Amino acid sequence: MAGSEGPNASSPTQQPSKKYDTTIFLSGPTQSDLQRNAELEKFLIDSRLYESTDEAAKRVEVLGRIDRIVKDWVKQLTSQRGYTDQMVEDANAVIFTFGSYCLGVHGPGADIDTLCVGPSYVNREEDFFIILHDMLAEMEEVTELQPVPDAHVPVMKFKLRGISIDLLYASISLLVVPEDLDISHESVLFDVDEQTVRSLNGCRVADQILKLVPNVEHFRTTLRCLKFWAKRRGVYSNVTGFLGGVNWAILVARICQLYPNAIPSMLVSRFFRVYTQWRWPNPVTLCSIEENELGFPTWDPRKNPRDRFHHMPIITPAYPCMNSSYNVSISTLRVMTEQFHHGNRICEEIELNKTQWSALFEPYLFFEAYKNYLQVDIVAADSDDLLAWKGWVESRFRQLTLKIERDTNGMLQCHPYPKEYVDTSKPCPHCAFFMGLQRKEGVRGQEGQQFDIRGTVDEFRQEINMYMFWKPGMDIYVCHVRRKQLPPFVFPDGYKRPRPLRHASQQDERNDEDAGGSGSGSAERHIKRKIDPKTEDVGPIKQVKQTAISPSRTGSVSPSNNAGRSGGTPDISFSNGNRLECWATGDADKNSDVRLPVRQLKSEKDSMGDMRVVEDVMHESITRNECTSMLVSEFPRVRNEVKP
Repeated sequence: MAGSEGPNASSPTQQPSKKYDTTIFLSGPTQSDLQRNAELEKFLIDSRLYESTDEAAKRVEVLGRIDRIVKDWVKQLTSQRGYTDQMVEDANAVIFTFGSYCLGVHGPGADIDTLCVGPSYVNREEDFFIILHDMLAEMEEVTELQPVPDAHVPVMKFKLRGISIDLLYASISLLVVPEDLDISHESVLFDVDEQTVRSLNGCRVADQILKLVPNVEHFRTTLRCLKFWAKRRGVYSNVTGFLGGVNWAILVARICQLYPNAIPSMLVSRFFRVYTQWRWPNPVTLCSIEENELGFPTWDPRKNPRDRFHHMPIITPAYPCMNSSYNVSISTLRVMTEQFHHGNRICEEIELNKTQWSALFEPYLFFEAYKNYLQVDIVAADSDDLLAWKGWVESRFRQLTLKIERDTNGMLQCHPYPKEYVDTSKPCPHCAFFMGLQRKEGVRGQEGQQFDIRGTVDEFRQEINMYMFWKPGMDIYVCHVRRKQLPPFVFPDGYKRPRPLRHASQQDERNDEDAGGSGSGSAERHIKRKIDPKTEDVGPIKQVKQTAISPSRTGSVSPSNNAGRSGGTPDISFSNGNRLECWATGDADKNSDVRLPVRQLKSEKDSMGDMRVVEDVMHESITRNECTSMLVSEFPRVRNEVKP
């Protein structure tokens, strides 16, 4: 099995296979850096970020089992299709790993990203997603089997002996796949479609990253640390519009290139120092972007208009070079930038011995950060249906952020939170996601101004209803809640805890937000003292009479106990900013006769004109010069660092 050794595949002394041109800082660690590094590594161990020897051995066994399954599957298909006995004997499929396991930064309970490479006559649509799926479904050791054939990168998710597996498939232009296939060689891309290229690129990118960093072990420790930080601060989720594993890996690898002699404690600090100054949308690259005679499109704003609209380009190092962070929106980039500044302030305090590493990893208090939230409740008839339905809704959740940005001309900022919450008191399987809402910072709203996003939510609802595997009982409810109305299941102990004393740097963040007009945290009290109540961001909520969706909705169960939430569309309006609807979608919605008015500001409607592609609306303000500047990787140069 190729790639099963994943974390041990590369040596720390491995040299880059490609050249990169950049400003290099060659300073090494001081005695204080060594001390802080020891403290950081101890913190990571105490936080149980490393798996046990037994779990590591179990992962190897599971990968070996998957390898045997796919080999038997290909041989079975070869025999059924009338190939010769020799062909059946030679028939083969190979398993590769990528992602955190391949990079050597996975932790306890993490899933394993795997790729099955098969011969040209075994296809993805029928052979992989139907025949192999059915084989897996019959195995008692396989649970939570979930095919996602319509994903950007088609994947089959399941658990094998309790280990979570994400399995991709790539059919290459060979009749027999050799066991020692070199997936990093560009010949594997010959005569394959773009979905196959995307499936192959996970392994190819991971392989290149490990070759392009000067010290693999320092890279791994730093990446493990920053992934943990990103999860604690709520910015680790590619599907929600933040960054996923490969994005963080490339960002960290770039810092390792800039500081080749730095140890992990230094690299963590430099990570925040660099990316608080980074001039997005200038791209982060690990090597030059190369063309190839195979002709696959690569990231190039000069040739591809859509590439000009990417907010935070993080370019993969393997051909064809792509932007791995195309999901990032204006709102999520704003959130990540704030978190980079927060991390930088903490690291500065650590270097001054004013605080400990634990302060860097304090969880983000999302439910204290905003005064208004969208609550998206997802329900289904049973847990299996909920798993599939939730995956679909979560994959579209990013679109709701983009649509709100579009329909409010960026004046209403969104913060989707990449964590799901479960209300165990509900009579049906349930989970919920939340999105923080606030007026654009630094912009004072006019008295009486309203943002009406009912039509936006309705458009989102219609897209959700396009789910081709919809079943009775699958419903989604979207509702506005104020901070004081948040349901108790979002708090760890089932109740709202008292507001804790904040760390000094967190208080600085709140003070900055006060100056910018944010409606979060302590800024709320500040605003109430200095702003007339009539022009406050959010006023009282007025519930109006419930309207029934349709008679067939009467049997559905609402995920909330609030009046007017069950199967209805009560109008929820709040002054000087937003008007929202509580929507319920499902089978009944498709035949509903209810038509609710959508009021938009005349100026907003006139400025939007005809409905356009989301990216065109979101980025129309980018000038031609700005698009051109994206080609230049402008690193904010600090020739001689002031701090070690």
